[in-house]
Amino acid sequence: MKGKIMATKVSIVSLGCAKNQVDAEMLFYKIREAGYEISEDPGVCDVAIVNTCGFIESAKQESIDEILELSTLKREGQIKKIIVTGCLAERYNNDMMKEMCEIDAVVGIGANNDIVAILDKVMDDEKVQAHPDKLLMPLEGKRLQSTPQHTAYIKISEGCDNRCTYCAIPLIRGGHRSRKMENIIEEAKGLASKGVKELNVIAQDTTRYGMDLYGEYKLAELLKELCKIDGLKWIRVLYCYPDKITDELIDVIKNEDKICKYIDLPLQHCNKDVLRRMNRSGDKDELLALLRKLRKEIPNLVIRTTFIAGFPGETEEEFQKSLDFVHSIKFAKVHTFSYSRRKGTVGDKLPNQVDPQIKSERSKKMIEVTLKDRKEFLRNQLNNTYSVLFERKKEEGYWEGYTMNYTPVRVFSDLDLNDKIVDVKLTDAFDDYCIGELI
Repeated sequence: MKGKIMATKVSIVSLGCAKNQVDAEMLFYKIREAGYEISEDPGVCDVAIVNTCGFIESAKQESIDEILELSTLKREGQIKKIIVTGCLAERYNNDMMKEMCEIDAVVGIGANNDIVAILDKVMDDEKVQAHPDKLLMPLEGKRLQSTPQHTAYIKISEGCDNRCTYCAIPLIRGGHRSRKMENIIEEAKGLASKGVKELNVIAQDTTRYGMDLYGEYKLAELLKELCKIDGLKWIRVLYCYPDKITDELIDVIKNEDKICKYIDLPLQHCNKDVLRRMNRSGDKDELLALLRKLRKEIPNLVIRTTFIAGFPGETEEEFQKSLDFVHSIKFAKVHTFSYSRRKGTVGDKLPNQVDPQIKSERSKKMIEVTLKDRKEFLRNQLNNTYSVLFERKKEEGYWEGYTMNYTPVRVFSDLDLNDKIVDVKLTDAFDDYCIGELI
């Protein structure tokens, strides 16, 4: 059996968010340690594992398209087996194998610890459907890092308790579960020892971290501890919820040099009635007060956000006010999504569903406005000098990296800039990146 395993190449295609990527890295480690050979190319392997995403309809479709493409390769004899895991496997479990007969195993997230045993069974020509309790999904474990050496994600919790009516994550991933702080610190130290300079702190809701374990929000304390780790240069915090931004958290972001002056703050809308239907707190005035406070307390803070267009019941007037709000704030970047109905969510059952064409038109309008704001944000950074973390050289001859505030930067240079943090003066701006010169 051992020889059979060692001769078997396994590839993982991980789709969707960075949290999914961390899950895939843990799967990779288990598979490699069991003796299987890891292949980066799913088209040149024996077993292709698809770590699916099902957050919105477009992500679901991307996952399905990937499975169908691999199914074609299987029928052509280029690959032997297909295993599906991740959010879609958890959400649709038994239905997936019925609909796509080329699939050899459908693995719910609660079975991630058992991936090697499942892989062994599949290689013995067994069809496997494994759907244990999702809460059995491991919160942590050894990983085979798939990001560039200088940067890594660290997941501090799993699941979500916010119960936004448009979101299926609690149905898929379960409730919020924090990792112990000491375990996170230990993992971060290990990553730093391997050359990681930038640590991206992720969760479905990072600001809720610690509430279930310690009875209070602990993100600020965690960040302070992470800042003490030698080797880490930048610490970036993603997915913060506006109603959990504490004064303590603001102080940490403001005063700790390693913390990027950057915050990912998914607001989704500004109209009170729409937010209530989303099961989210706040209104336009409260959001404005928070944004003004953040910008006052943290100079040069860069704020990214997410907005949904066409949520059930959204009127043209409510959309226009949302559009005006976004434009007035001048966010560094806005991710806009047309509302996507998710089976089993409260939003799917709400009355006054917006016509798909209208949703699409509203989304396009917001994208047009926010792209202009994005260009303005980039132009406003010209003639300033920033530290840039470079991660790759492109075939076109330029190095590509990003600043502490997550602005993409391109520099033409004969020097080896890989994994280095270098001061750059920004000289020109395009649609979504800046051109710079080494200082």
